Order: sequence, then C-alpha cells, then structure tokens
Amino acid sequence: MKTLHFFAFLLFSATASAQLVADGATIQKVSDQFKFTEGPAVDKKGNIYFTDQPNDRIWKYDTDGKLSLFMSKTGRSNGLFMDKKGNVVACADSNNQLWSISQKGKVTLLLDNYQNRRFNGPNDLWITPKGDIYFTDPYYQRNYWTRQKPDMEKQNVYFLPKGKPEAILVEGDLVQPNGIVGTPDGKHLFVADIRAQKTYKYDIQPDGSLTNRQLFVSQGSDGITLDERGNLYLTGRGITVYDPNGTQIQKIAVPSGWTANLCFGGKDRRTLFITASESVYTLQMAVRGVE
Repeated sequence: MKTLHFFAFLLFSATASAQLVADGATIQKVSDQFKFTEGPAVDKKGNIYFTDQPNDRIWKYDTDGKLSLFMSKTGRSNGLFMDKKGNVVACADSNNQLWSISQKGKVTLLLDNYQNRRFNGPNDLWITPKGDIYFTDPYYQRNYWTRQKPDMEKQNVYFLPKGKPEAILVEGDLVQPNGIVGTPDGKHLFVADIRAQKTYKYDIQPDGSLTNRQLFVSQGSDGITLDERGNLYLTGRGITVYDPNGTQIQKIAVPSGWTANLCFGGKDRRTLFITASESVYTLQMAVRGVE
C-alpha cells in the first residue's frame, strides 16, 4: 500500500510564488472509521463539521485536533455551511430538504420543495455575507429513497433569500451541478457541473440573480473552496488548484485517491480539511481560507 510519505512527494507547485502548502507539510490522516465523508464546514472559531452520509451522522473536528460526534439522525445530511449564529445549515438528503441545526441539535426546516415539487436532493450550499443561501440540487439515486426518478426533469441551482420560505431558480442550464462557493465579498459565485466536467463563474446581482456566466475551467468537481488569494480548489482525483485566472497552479495527491469535499479550518484557517471516502485528512497550508 502506498504510504503518506510517498504522497508527500506528489505535492508540487507551478512556481515558487504560488506556494500554497506550508513548508515541510504532509497530508495527515485524522481517521478512517467512516463510510463516505462529505460536506465540511468551519465555524467562527475554526472548528470543522462534516458528514458521514451513509451512517447519517455529523462529526466535529475541533481546533485541538479532537474528533467527536456532533449529531446522529441528521436527515442524511450531505453538504454543510455555518451561518453567522453558529447554526449548521445542512442539505438533508433523506427527504430532500434544507435544515438549520442549532449547537444543541434543534432542527429547523428551512425548505422542502420548489413550487410544490420535491427537490432532487440538495447537495451543497454556500451562504452569502448577507445570510442568503445558494444551493445545488443534482439527482443521485439513493438506496434509502422509495422513488426511482426525480420529480423535476432538470438539475438546478437555487437561491433562498434570508428569512424567506421559497427558493428562486437561478441556474437551470447545467447537467449536474454539485460543488458551490462564493467570494467573501458576495460578488461572485462558482458552480461545478460535475457531469459536464466544467466549472463556471457568475456575477451575483443585488437581487440574488446570476449573470455573466463564464467558463472558469474545463474540470468538474464535487466540493470546492477558495483561499485568501482567490485560488479555487477542486476535488475528485486528489485536489486541483486554479489561480483567479483559471490557470492550474497545483495538484495535491490524496492517499485515498478520491476526494469529495474540503474546507479551511483551524484557529488560523490554514488547515486544509479533506473528506475522502472512508477517511478524513488534514494538510497545513501557507494560505488561509476565506469561508
């Protein structure tokens, strides 16, 4: 079996000025006790929450490196994001809903349909600085569903204004949208169309609508994230990093091979936390995250 030491040699950078990984850092395995990990999200202190969807659990990895179970019976939560109040906003896949989960485990239903039709299966989300939510709704057939086909023909991206009960369709021309993240100034949104192998960049308008769709890179992704330099991190076979111009600047190999999602955490936001099938990993970075 390949070792973590071997994979450390597979970290490379296109130029010295583009260094992203901290000097001497190697990928560290946190645990491999899971079935399929997803949806990492960071709170204000730098603690990271992530899902083990098949086992219906949300876990917490704190800033001291301690792993603990945050919640079970999570509605088969997938993608997560923390709101400003410290609630975990979750794509609850079991019944195709959006949940808000308090730190005490109280669940508030935010959304469960679009124009009286079930969502395909909310997958990933991003919350704007104003508290509005963008989320992707691809269709992945689950073995715990009774239905065998979606209620809606297309797989879309939706916008849920803060405090509102109904979502707005903002992108309906993608094959299978999955990863999603926005810039910290709330002006731009990235959406990965995983099946089409494309990632797009949009301008966010004051009303939440999306304009000026641009092909950012010809690569799809599951989860995605940004760092303080505006570099975009895509998952799949390891991690691929693109600069703000869409030029690949780094490839990071991950021992499990397949990576589903990632985020920056830790007290200084320089810990890259990676969900990779049965395992989760960390890598110390020279850059900070912006979530």
